[in-house]
Amino acid sequence: MSEPMTIRARIAAPVKEVRQALTDPAAMRVWLAEHAEVDLPERYAFWGRTTPEGDAPHQRPLHTDERTIRFAWLLDGEETTSELSVEADGDATIVTLSQTHFDFQDVITGKSIRGVLETYWGQALANLAEHCEGRELTPRVDYTATDLRASVVIDAEPATVFTSLTDSETVTRWFGFPIEIEPHVGGRFAMGGLANDPNPAKVVELVPDRRFSVDWGGAGVGTWELEGSGGKTRLTLVQSGFDESRPPYAAWGGFLSGLAELRRYHEVPDWQPVILA
Repeated sequence: MSEPMTIRARIAAPVKEVRQALTDPAAMRVWLAEHAEVDLPERYAFWGRTTPEGDAPHQRPLHTDERTIRFAWLLDGEETTSELSVEADGDATIVTLSQTHFDFQDVITGKSIRGVLETYWGQALANLAEHCEGRELTPRVDYTATDLRASVVIDAEPATVFTSLTDSETVTRWFGFPIEIEPHVGGRFAMGGLANDPNPAKVVELVPDRRFSVDWGGAGVGTWELEGSGGKTRLTLVQSGFDESRPPYAAWGGFLSGLAELRRYHEVPDWQPVILA
């Protein structure tokens, strides 16, 4: 088996508070899942529409101590292992997520629900940070839905937010990955930069400060709609044009974790990304 996938996140809250959020079922029902039950060391379970294969709880605890929660999670007939650990970083906390049985080919092919695990945990850790820092949460993927429409209000003018969606340097900064955009209809949107993306997405609509649409191919068309009021911007993400029998849930999780970081980029003083390189 390949090495476990690892994601590290920095949360501006003390270890004790973060550990509480990871194990208190009431808190988990805010940032993680519709339903949660915890009675350690015997039970650690979460399920619901925003959990992959969340028709019922499929987790069982394997190990817990002051720093670590490790649990088995049955997904697509395979028992995977997930681990969340915490460590102090000054007044903040580093959360490290380790997840077995993730194969990027499942992202591409959609063959297994395990293909969503990377972006699932990315959005979960972003919302854990928002919860612990007392901020409004970002909508999560509904793994039972056949469409995606998610809105947040950002404390910035539409022109500022629009620039942060279409300017290559700015997008690269808050998204945490090199992105190159040709900001005009017909322009290319390249993950990793134009020199490294042989099949870039295509800009199909651009109305300054109001609307920006990108055709991602099989993942459909992503549209950002902006509406300003009182110096703030309601930013709505809509996905369309995909195979509704196989919604691109992995991509949706990436979009929503990015949406969380975009809002933080505009609102959090001395902003630092939640997900660490």
